[in-house]
Amino acid sequence: MNIYNKISLVFFFVFFQSLSGLFAQVPTDTTTLPLDENIQVDTVIDTEKLLQEVKSELEESRLIQVNLALELEQVKMQNVIADSIKLAEQKLMIDSLRQITPGIPVVIDEDTLFYIYSNRGGLSPKQRTEQTEQIIIELGKNYSLKPDSTYVLSEEFTSDIMYGEKVIISLIDRDALWMNTSRDELAEQYRFVIVDKLKDLKDKNSLSRLIKRIFLFILTVSFLFALIWLTNFGYKKLKHKLDTKKEKLFKPLFVREYELLSIERESKIMFFFLNVFRWIIIIVQLIIIIPILFSIFPQTENLAMTLFSYIATPVKSLVKSIINYIPNLFTIAVIWIVIRYVIKGIRFLAIEIESGRLSIPKFYPDWAKPTFTIIRFLLYAFMLIMIYPMLPGSNSPAFQGISVFLGLIVSFGSSSAIGNLISGIIITYMRPFKIGDRIKLNDMIGNVIERTPIVTRIKTLKNEIVTIPNSTIMNSQTTNLSESAKTLGLIIHLDVTMDYDTPWRQVNEILISSALATEGVMKQPHPFVLEQSFDDFYVTYQINAYIKDADQLTNITTALRENIQDKFKEAGLDITSPHYYTQKEEAPKRKPKNPVYKRKDSNTESFDLFSQGPV
Repeated sequence: MNIYNKISLVFFFVFFQSLSGLFAQVPTDTTTLPLDENIQVDTVIDTEKLLQEVKSELEESRLIQVNLALELEQVKMQNVIADSIKLAEQKLMIDSLRQITPGIPVVIDEDTLFYIYSNRGGLSPKQRTEQTEQIIIELGKNYSLKPDSTYVLSEEFTSDIMYGEKVIISLIDRDALWMNTSRDELAEQYRFVIVDKLKDLKDKNSLSRLIKRIFLFILTVSFLFALIWLTNFGYKKLKHKLDTKKEKLFKPLFVREYELLSIERESKIMFFFLNVFRWIIIIVQLIIIIPILFSIFPQTENLAMTLFSYIATPVKSLVKSIINYIPNLFTIAVIWIVIRYVIKGIRFLAIEIESGRLSIPKFYPDWAKPTFTIIRFLLYAFMLIMIYPMLPGSNSPAFQGISVFLGLIVSFGSSSAIGNLISGIIITYMRPFKIGDRIKLNDMIGNVIERTPIVTRIKTLKNEIVTIPNSTIMNSQTTNLSESAKTLGLIIHLDVTMDYDTPWRQVNEILISSALATEGVMKQPHPFVLEQSFDDFYVTYQINAYIKDADQLTNITTALRENIQDKFKEAGLDITSPHYYTQKEEAPKRKPKNPVYKRKDSNTESFDLFSQGPV
């Protein structure tokens, strides 16, 4: 029989009890019956039978009621036992979780009231904690708060801690199991704790306390303005004192004869840094005082902590990073010191080799400086490669992005520069020329005045400074005139044409004597003449002479031309050319009167002929 059938029997039993009460009111005195006795006797007999049936039904109903009560007690006992088993299982599970599951504390003003472990109504322990904290804080801000009015409302499944109609926290059996107590006892314990905290909050937010806070706020603001005023006053006094004594405090700074910093400039720089220091002090004062101002009132206390965290968190992180970075800093310092002294040692060797005090076979002295530069660059690059992983933020995406960006710039923007750099290194070790050498590069002649890893600068015979990329020099034909002049003697040569009637021995003698008479031409090796060609009207002779100074090539060549003309004039011979013969046949030869030869420039191969009088 299920519980619904049993309840139906109970209602049926109550109905028959009511019916028996009605029959009990039927009169049994036969004296009041009508005169018809037979009818009266039959009626009495039927009534008695009905009463007997009703009594029997009532007895049966009482028996059913007793049985039903027993069955209900049995069901209740079964439910109690089931609940006890369930509670025991929950307690066993909670005991096993208590060791590894931390509770969520309910914290008000850095004071932990109690812990919440279990969920309720779809709320997690953290959400229940935040909700409880918010309710207690809101109640604590109420000036009409009466903490002792807090009470516990116990129901079948919950025990609620109430203030008026507001539920502060609702506890369930599982909360009591976590604390090894009953639900009502746990509610009373929490109520006492909440009442004490509400009293503290009421005292904290009382009107007298508010007046004190306002007074403290005004005092703090006044103190802040006083500090700022004192800072500005001290800045003005110090600035005025420095301004009046700047002639004594500062001295001009000269670089050679150039006045890099005058007294006025030095004073302006000093005032600038002094002003920056003043603003730093004011900002520090604001950073310290403003969080204090916000912390005076409970309503803005959280904002004060937030502002303070904005300052304290970066500073704390910076200090912590610096402390954690100290080992890497020592490693970087050791690497830098080792590389620095290695470079110093290599620089010393380079200076010794360049000066000639130290000689290495097949290693030229002019290689010392560029080799040192290359080794120094490689050592610094190696040092950066070793230091890079130890730099702060080297693993951050921003740092890596900057590295990739710089790599792309170098890759796409400096291909020609890298080509010139490599060409400069190759030229250094090829040794085609040195600084000061006169070279011929394609059709250009000039002296090398500067050589860098990227370009080479040449000063031409016209005093023009030409900048040539090293890659261009690598792809061009370069003639070093100075090197040839110093080692073998540079041969200068001029072509002279004479007619067939002039004896060649006389021509050779005149040309050699002209060369020997020229200043700058070497006596040994002796000048010599080459017959270049037999043409239709003349013979081409070439005079060759040795010189040692390639820088005087232009002057020596010009002087040689002048001497050749003078020697042939003295011998009564004319230098022949086809044009000359043509003019000679067509018209008498005209010569300028009083010819004057004027050299245009000591560094040029040409000269101007200024004629005086009619031709």
